[in-house]
Amino acid sequence: MNPTARLPVRVQLGTEPLSILQSFAAARSNILSIIPAQATRERIISGRTVLPWHMVMDPQANREVLLEKLDNYPKSDITKDILRPAIGESLFVAEGKDWRWQRRASAPAFSPRNIAELTPIMTRAAEASAQRISAAATPGRALNLFDEMVATTFDVIADVTFSDDNMFDQQAVHDAIDRYIEQAARVSILDILGFPTWVPRPGRMMAMPAMRKMKDQADAAIERRRTVPDAAQPDLLSLLVDAADDKTGRTMTTGELRDNLLTFIVAGHETTALTLSWALYLCAFDPSVQDKARAQAQDVLGDRAATAEDVINLPYIRQIIDETLRLYPAGGFLSRTAQEDDTLMGQRIKARDTVMLPVYALHRHHGLWDDPDAFNPDRFADPKAIDRYAYLPFSDGPRICIGASFALQEAVIILATLLARFKFTSVPGRDPDPVMILTLRPEGGVWLTVEPA
Repeated sequence: MNPTARLPVRVQLGTEPLSILQSFAAARSNILSIIPAQATRERIISGRTVLPWHMVMDPQANREVLLEKLDNYPKSDITKDILRPAIGESLFVAEGKDWRWQRRASAPAFSPRNIAELTPIMTRAAEASAQRISAAATPGRALNLFDEMVATTFDVIADVTFSDDNMFDQQAVHDAIDRYIEQAARVSILDILGFPTWVPRPGRMMAMPAMRKMKDQADAAIERRRTVPDAAQPDLLSLLVDAADDKTGRTMTTGELRDNLLTFIVAGHETTALTLSWALYLCAFDPSVQDKARAQAQDVLGDRAATAEDVINLPYIRQIIDETLRLYPAGGFLSRTAQEDDTLMGQRIKARDTVMLPVYALHRHHGLWDDPDAFNPDRFADPKAIDRYAYLPFSDGPRICIGASFALQEAVIILATLLARFKFTSVPGRDPDPVMILTLRPEGGVWLTVEPA
C-alpha cells in the first residue's frame, strides 16, 4: 500500500501501559482505547490492573477459547453484569445447560426457511428507507445516514418480532434501549476494581425504571399472543412461543421469551444499523468501490428494491459488508473469565484470569491481513481463503450469533437497494469517530450528501 494513501477512520490504540484510573477512564469513553497498539502485531499480550488479563489475537487460540474449551471460558462477569439487567438470563448471557436448552429451542426460528419467510419485511424497509432518503435529499444538504439506518433496521426488527401488535410501543422500546446503552453499559470503576456483582453500580440502577417499563410491555405482548396466537404473518414471537427443546420438550416461560426477544431486538437492529452506516461511510470514502457496487446493484435490481432471491447475485455488495465488519465490527471486544488453569500460546492462564479477544485488533492484525487498515472488499472475493478464527464479527463456535445469517441478508438487501438509487459523497471535516461502549458506533453520525444515481 502507498504509505501516503488516506485510510478510513480508526481508533488510536495505546502506546503506553495504563494505570487503573487510566484504564477506567479509557473503558468509560471508548473500550477499544484500552487495546495496546502492539495487539495488532503480537499474538498474545498479558498484563495486570487489579486482576491478571490476557489479550489473544491468534486464530488457533481463539478457536480454543470459543470452541474447543468453551466451558472453561464463559463470558466475563463484567459482560454479564452489564447486560443481565436488560436481557436477563437470555441466550446472550446464559451459560452451560441453561444456554444449551435455549439455543436448541431457539435455533429452528432462525432456520433458512423461516428467515426466507421474514425477508419481505427487509425489502419493504429498504424501499421505505429509499423513499425517505429521496424526499430528504437536496443539493448541498448533508444527511445523517446513521439515524436513517437506525430507523430502517428498527422497522425491520419491530415488524419481525411483533408483526401485528399495535399496542406494543416500539418507540418507547427504542428509547429505553438507547438510554440503557448510554447510562448502564459503560464500565464502572467497581468493575475495574473487581468488586463482586452484588455491589450496586449506580449507572445501571438509574437505567432500570425504563427497562422495567419495556419489559412490562413485552410481557403484555407475549401474553396477548398466547391468547390470540394467529399473527397476520409469521414473526419471531410466534415462532418462539411455539419453540420447544427437542430433547426435553421444555418451552419458554413469558420471562424467558421476553428476555430473548429483547436480546434479538437490541442485537438485531443496533448491530445491522451500525454495519450499514459504516458501509455507507466506506462507500463514500472510496468512490471507485461505490461505483462498482452500484453497477452490480443496478444490473440486478433495475429500479426495484432487493429481495432475498437477489442476494446470491450481489456478491460484491456482500464483500463490502464483510469488509465493513472487519474494519468496524459491532462487537469489537469479547471478554471471558477462565474457570480453571490453562495454557494459551504458551502463556499460563490461571483460574479467574480475564481472557480478552479484541476483535477490533484481530481484524487489523499485520500478521493476518495485508494492509490491515485499508478498505479493500476484494480481500473477501474468496471467503474460504479467510481463516475462520481470524475473522469474528459474530463471534464463533457454538455461541456464534444465532441471527448472523438474518443480519447479513438484511444488510445486503438494504445496502444494494440504496446504492442502486443514490450516490453518496463524504462531507469534508465530518468523518465519524469510531467509539465503542457496548457496540462500535460512528460517534457524531455518518454525514453524507446524497444525489440520485
